Amino acid sequence: MIDGVDLSGKRAMVTGATPGIGVETAHALASAGADVTLAVRRPDAGEAVAADLRVRSGNDAIHIARLDVADLDSVNTFTADWSGPVHILVNNAGIMMLPELERGIRGQEQQFATNYLGHFALALGLHRALAEDGGARLVTVSSSGHLFSPVVFDDLDYRFRPYDPLGAYGQSKTAEVLLAVEADRRWSDEGIRANAHRRQKTPEPYRKTIEQGAATSVFLAASPLVEGIGGRYFEDVNEAPQVTARPTELGVPGVAAYALDAANAERLWNLSTTILS
Repeated sequence: MIDGVDLSGKRAMVTGATPGIGVETAHALASAGADVTLAVRRPDAGEAVAADLRVRSGNDAIHIARLDVADLDSVNTFTADWSGPVHILVNNAGIMMLPELERGIRGQEQQFATNYLGHFALALGLHRALAEDGGARLVTVSSSGHLFSPVVFDDLDYRFRPYDPLGAYGQSKTAEVLLAVEADRRWSDEGIRANAHRRQKTPEPYRKTIEQGAATSVFLAASPLVEGIGGRYFEDVNEAPQVTARPTELGVPGVAAYALDAANAERLWNLSTTILS
C-alpha cells in the first residue's frame, strides 16, 4: 500500500497497538522506516509486540509508552511527557458495544469517553508536536457502526434515553469522524491533515484479513496519494460514498452525511473542550 514510500526521519504513533489492526499498521509504518511509538494501556504486552515488530520490520526504532485513552490523567501525563514532533498519529484504540451502561471521562458514556473523548484530548495535547515539522497526518479509526447513530447532542451520555450498546457505539464512531473533520478545518493551515476511516469489516461478505483491514490506516498515514487531502472518510483505500439510510447490519459500506457535517463537527469540538475544561 505504501511500497516505495520512505518514512525515515518520521515519527509515528499508534494507539491501542497491541492487537490486530493496530499492530499491522505499526508494522507497515516501521517497515517503511518510521520511528514508531506504540501507545498502549499495558506496556508489558506492548513490549512483546514491539520485540516481534522489530524482527519482522527490520527496524529497531519501535518504542512503548503507556497510554490509556479511557483515563484523562493518563492522556495528560502522556502528552506532557512527549517531546519532539509527531508526523503520524493513528487513533486506533477503542472499545465496542459494552452490554451495560458505564461511565468514563467526566461522567460521559464509556464508549464515547474512550473511543472519542480520550483521542480528542490526545490530539489537543499533541497539537504542537503535530504542527512542529509541518505535513503531519492524523488518522482516526472509525467504523461502519457510525451509521447506527449520529451524535445526540441533547443527551450524549444517556441521562434521559435508555442505554443501547449499538447506538452508543455508533455515536462514538460518528464522533471520531467529526474529530477528523474539525481537526482538518482548524489545523490544515499548519500542515496537519486529518481523515477518518472504517475499521476492518467483520460480517460476511465483508470480512478481511488483519493486513487488509490495516491497509486504509496505512494509506491515510503515509501514501502520497492523499497528500493535501483532509476531512474525509475512507474505506477499502478509497473515499466512501454517502448513504441515506441506516443498514440492517454492521459492515455495510458508506458514510452518513451527519458524520461529515461541518456544523456538527464544530459543535462537537466546542462541546468537548467544555467537557474537558
